[in-house]
Amino acid sequence: MDGPLVQFEQILKRASEKKASDIHLKNGLPPIIRVNGGLFYLSDEAGEIIPRLSHFQLTQICQQLMNERQKIKYEGGEEVDLAHEILGLGRFRINICQQRSFPRLSCRLIPEQIRTLSELGIPLVVEDLVFAERGLVLIGGATGSGKSTTLAAMIDHIARNTSSHIITLEDPIEYIFKDRKSIITQREVGIDTKNFPQALKYALRQDPDVILVGEMRDEETILMALSAAETGHLVLSTLHANDASDSINRILGCVSMGNREQVRVQLASILLGVVSQRLVPLADGTGRIPAVEILIANNRVKEMILDPKRTVDLPKAITESANLGMQTFDQGLLKLLGAKRITTEEAFKHCTNIRDFQLKLEGVVAGIEPEKDTEAVLSRNQKIEQVLKEKKNPPQLIELDLNDKKKK
Repeated sequence: MDGPLVQFEQILKRASEKKASDIHLKNGLPPIIRVNGGLFYLSDEAGEIIPRLSHFQLTQICQQLMNERQKIKYEGGEEVDLAHEILGLGRFRINICQQRSFPRLSCRLIPEQIRTLSELGIPLVVEDLVFAERGLVLIGGATGSGKSTTLAAMIDHIARNTSSHIITLEDPIEYIFKDRKSIITQREVGIDTKNFPQALKYALRQDPDVILVGEMRDEETILMALSAAETGHLVLSTLHANDASDSINRILGCVSMGNREQVRVQLASILLGVVSQRLVPLADGTGRIPAVEILIANNRVKEMILDPKRTVDLPKAITESANLGMQTFDQGLLKLLGAKRITTEEAFKHCTNIRDFQLKLEGVVAGIEPEKDTEAVLSRNQKIEQVLKEKKNPPQLIELDLNDKKKK
């Protein structure tokens, strides 16, 4: 390997030591890492900020990471997604793009060890969803919300506990699965297959029990994934969606008007559940935990999906169905708060409705006693107002490394 790639891997290793989830390399700036949701300059062992990479170095790194097909795509002005593995450390999902004619890299660490659903803090009811013989399970959330990690935990859970043929269709392949009790076929779009629709078409001829579709991005992929679920397979996929209602609407919004009613009927028939999540910093500062919204597609939910006028009532159905294992984001946050896993400030930053959440917090909810101390209540209310201000005016990137040493 040439120098620039060695230096690139050293940056990735150092970022991993700092517990970073993401690494950003941009012309004119030192390497930037994301830790527990915040952005920091990457520092070396002495606490000094690592120097920026030159335009030449970034270009050389990109050229050495990409295969010939990806180079043609990149030189044609397109973005490139790929995976890079460092033995003993893990894989990195890398996006390469151009900004102002300079190369830019965004890298996400994918650990070698797949954490279990329990270790991730995912509610037990989700395990029941992945043991279904047929149907569709969706994982929703914003970019960086841990969707891929949860999806990997689901696949690993199936592999550990069932005798199944699992086919994963990804762009790129992220986690590397072990067969365990099942056999797992992992296919990467652009390398092992042309695109998601083609991969789905031929997956149905490969005797699958479970099909993972990395992301449902377009109408053709959505239609084929729904068809696969209808024909007796368990299909798992992710969506960039804020919550369960948004997931349903995203799917419907991706298909043409001519297919929309058909897709609505299919969803009502084969949807098993939607797991949506937001990552919230732990109270002890050691990492982040998913706050989870869970929708189980019971008869009431199916009727709401079928009726366009009632789809907006899905949050109400979730709120009123805690006995079935459903929960809204706010209910999930209250449970985490009651277990002292997160702080009140972070709960308010990530809740859906701040005013409503405040009212719930003032009652006896999830084992949290109402605050009787007037000063404590006033202090908390001041923090709530600060959170409201921050949501309207988010703070700029603070140019500090993880040791709080100022950039020189």
